Amino acid sequence: MAEVLVYVDHVDGAVRKPTLELLTLARRLGDPVAVALGAGAADTAATLAEHGAVKVLTADAAEFTDYLVVPKVDALQAAYESVSPAAVLVPSSAEGKEIAARLAVRIGSGLITDAIDLTADDQGPVATQSVFAAAYTTKSRITRGTPVITVKPNSAPVEPAAAAGTVEELAVTFGEAATGTKVVARTPRESTGRPELTEAAIVVSGGRGVNGAENFAIIEALADSLGAAVGASRAAVDAGWYPHSNQVGQTGKSVSPQLYIASGISGAIQHRAGMQTSKTIVAVNKDAEAPIFDLVDYGVVGDLFQVVPQLTEAIKARKG
Repeated sequence: MAEVLVYVDHVDGAVRKPTLELLTLARRLGDPVAVALGAGAADTAATLAEHGAVKVLTADAAEFTDYLVVPKVDALQAAYESVSPAAVLVPSSAEGKEIAARLAVRIGSGLITDAIDLTADDQGPVATQSVFAAAYTTKSRITRGTPVITVKPNSAPVEPAAAAGTVEELAVTFGEAATGTKVVARTPRESTGRPELTEAAIVVSGGRGVNGAENFAIIEALADSLGAAVGASRAAVDAGWYPHSNQVGQTGKSVSPQLYIASGISGAIQHRAGMQTSKTIVAVNKDAEAPIFDLVDYGVVGDLFQVVPQLTEAIKARKG
């Protein structure tokens, strides 16, 4: 069976959930070969093997930490030349999309970004995308070279499937461009204890209707009762009520959770573009004519300051 390269997103050896989802999708196309780079790369092998990786290519060098993106592209290209894969899959983060784009240019291949599903036929991988502000769903394939595809988080289940997970060291030669941009400082992001927004299975978002930064405590309380991430509309972020890093929408982050709860959000196209692929959408808004209600699976016409706290208490009571 053909081999499929999977770029591993990990933090000091702890594999992040989108990579495990990629391994599920990769098994539809062939035998997954994982590429883990940087500090802790070798520590990823056990987890990757448990989720279907037949082989794990690892490389650790100072360049992966000290410089931006290009050293990782050099390594992924080396893996590509070593394996000759049927496809290359990369998590659809900002960094992942840059890595994938640079690799596609180098190897003369087509690129598909932000896929939400992958299947295979006798001509190779077929990617499903949500496009034009999520107004259309398309299916496409790459017609030249080896398909390079980035996949959005929460596009596939995490399905354990034991495999050999043979670890091999990847020989990487860094080009001149690898050291062109150096990282001079890092500032750890404060942890809220909540899931990463783009990876969360549940997202609770607030918008203009929250009517103030202090009122986001209501949104946070509901999110915490569900073990969810907190999002915000552009209007709420522009008003300074919540950080830009939590913005959901066309100019913010794109999410695709199992459950998306929108409170006080009208449903402008800019916001819909960032969350329309959510599996189940619930909205709370006092305006029965709000565009968000055209999109939802369940809608509550009511005051969020009454509805959301009641929902939070009901969830807490059910959890015991």
